[in-house]
Amino acid sequence: MKFLDVLAGGAAWPPPLWLMRQAGRYLPEYRAVREKAGDFVSLCLNPELAEEVTLQPIRKFGFDAAILFSDILILPMALGQGLRFAEGEGPRLPPLEDVGLLKPDRAAGIYAPVIETVGRVRQSLPKETALIGFAGGPATVACYMLDGQGGAFCRTKRLAYERPGFVREVLELLTGASVEYLSAQVSAGADCVMLFESWAGIFPPDQFREFVIKPTRIICDELKKRHPGVKIIGFPRLAGLMLGEYARGSGVDAVGLDSVTEIASARAVCPPGMALQGNLDPLLLKLGGQALEEAVKGLMEEVRGYPHILNLGHGITPDVPEAHVKRLVELVRQG
Repeated sequence: MKFLDVLAGGAAWPPPLWLMRQAGRYLPEYRAVREKAGDFVSLCLNPELAEEVTLQPIRKFGFDAAILFSDILILPMALGQGLRFAEGEGPRLPPLEDVGLLKPDRAAGIYAPVIETVGRVRQSLPKETALIGFAGGPATVACYMLDGQGGAFCRTKRLAYERPGFVREVLELLTGASVEYLSAQVSAGADCVMLFESWAGIFPPDQFREFVIKPTRIICDELKKRHPGVKIIGFPRLAGLMLGEYARGSGVDAVGLDSVTEIASARAVCPPGMALQGNLDPLLLKLGGQALEEAVKGLMEEVRGYPHILNLGHGITPDVPEAHVKRLVELVRQG
């Protein structure tokens, strides 16, 4: 697969392409399945419907990789923390007070439908299309578990100073659970996995090293011990000047770039030959037109001759017209 070849450090032209959140609300067929499922969590835990929405963008746009349809908060839910999605407000969990309330020994039984989805999708995908499994990075998942919702994560940041031992307990539990979860995805047919550290950038350097890099290293080392050759993409969003340290110390094979990170700068601080992914601004897909055309052509020239996977710097938004996605695919395929 071209996608996996690039993850291994090979340059490809034109580069492989997929989009974060490519299965989602911008597609009318997704919205129809979502309505049928009843609610978001039910959709994530229904293998038949989750398979369908994973495959929808592959059928429509022919991306080089499919990403499992699920959510980073399925894991804390499986661990025993309540989860619901409030309409228009995002996820809600009861803020975690005691790690002892979590039940890691029961988690695999709860997320079993997700693992079934992985196997179903791999059987249905074209052989040339990679399947990406994923989990939230421990630091990011801990943010939601401790604060109970998205936002500024004020409670998490306060606890990191006031009760660092408690935060470490949460991270240690999540790190071990993430290994099991991702390993099950690889065993079921995922060709590679991705760790979404979407809120890595809220931590100062010392905490970034302890809460982001250290758990990621443990996950990568254990996954590669269990599954030799498996490739891992890390996405330390808004890592800034810590990006190079993350790339060198975390054990990931490729780094996803947000939209504010200059590719040349990232290449300079990452290990030679490391694959990069991203960093097209998601707003450009909404705008389309000349802005999109110029940005894509500029990005293509910048990554020519390097191992790079075309993607956004964050997830595609629900207000993106399908025609703009189609045009993006055309621009990339034209090379």
